[in-house]
Amino acid sequence: MNYKFGDGSSCDVISGGQTLLELKRANLAEMATEDAFKVSSLRGKVALITGASSGIGAGTSVLFAKLGALLALNGRDVQNLQKVAQQCTECGAAEPLLVPGDLTDEDTVRKTVEQTLARFGRLDVLVNSAGILAMGSIETTDLAQYDKVMNVNVRSVYHLTQLCVPHLIKTKGSIVNVSSVNGQRSFPGVLAYCMSKSAIDQFTRCIALELASKQVRVNSVCPGVIITDVHRRAGLDEEQYAQFLAKCKLTHALGRPGEVEEVAHSIAFLASDAASFITGVNLPVDGGRHAMCPR
Repeated sequence: MNYKFGDGSSCDVISGGQTLLELKRANLAEMATEDAFKVSSLRGKVALITGASSGIGAGTSVLFAKLGALLALNGRDVQNLQKVAQQCTECGAAEPLLVPGDLTDEDTVRKTVEQTLARFGRLDVLVNSAGILAMGSIETTDLAQYDKVMNVNVRSVYHLTQLCVPHLIKTKGSIVNVSSVNGQRSFPGVLAYCMSKSAIDQFTRCIALELASKQVRVNSVCPGVIITDVHRRAGLDEEQYAQFLAKCKLTHALGRPGEVEEVAHSIAFLASDAASFITGVNLPVDGGRHAMCPR
C-alpha cells in the first residue's frame, strides 16, 4: 500500500512495515559490500596450495579458509600440514584435502592433481608456494646444490602448473606463484636461489601471455624478508637470524621485515576477482626493497 507523510511525500509499504525505499537501500548496501570486497569471490573456489606446511604457504591456506575456499594442501611435513588443516577447519572451513609429498617426485605431482580433481571435480586457483632457500656463491655452490634448488623452485613448479592448466582453462581460473625480491634484484651469496626466482618471474610473464586468450590469469608475488623458518632452514643460527632481521631496518624502505599474513593477503587479492584485469605481474611485497639503491 502507499503511505503518505505529513510533508506530502509518500512511499510504498510492504508487509512487516518495511518500505520499498528501505529495501532498495538495503539491497544497494549489500551490492556495494559485495563490490567492495571482491576478494570474497574465493568463497567456494577450489584452490591447490603447495608449500602449505609452513611459512607463506601455511598462512595463505588459513586465509583462503577464512575466505571460504575449498582447499587441497600440499607440503612435505605431514605433521605440520595436519596442524594447518586444523587451523583451517577452526576457521569454519570445510576439511582440506591433504596431499603430502615432495613435488620433485613426478609421481607425487601427478597424484596431487589427480586427488584434487577426484575430491572436488574442478580446480579454480593454483598457488605455487613450495620452495627452498640455499646459501652459496659461484665458488661454493656445487652442481648438486644447484640442481636441488632448481628442481624444487623451478622444475616442480613447471610440472605441476603444466598438469593443472587444462583444468584451470575450464574454470577460467588463476595462478599465483611465490617468487622473491631476489628474482628482481641481485644479491651475493644466494646465487642458485636468485637464479631460480628470476626463472619464476619469467615463467609467470610468459605463461600469462600464453593463457590470456583462455582467460586464465597468472601473476606472482615477490616478497622481501618475511618472518618464517626458511632462513633458519638455510643454515642461519639464532644469533645470525636476529642480526639478519635487525638489518631489515636498513634494507627495507619501511624499516622492518614483513609478516606472512601480508604476503597471504596479496596472494588472495591476485587470485580473486578483485584482480580480474591483472595478469603477467610480478608484484613486490617487500616494504619497498625492490626500489632501493645504495647511496
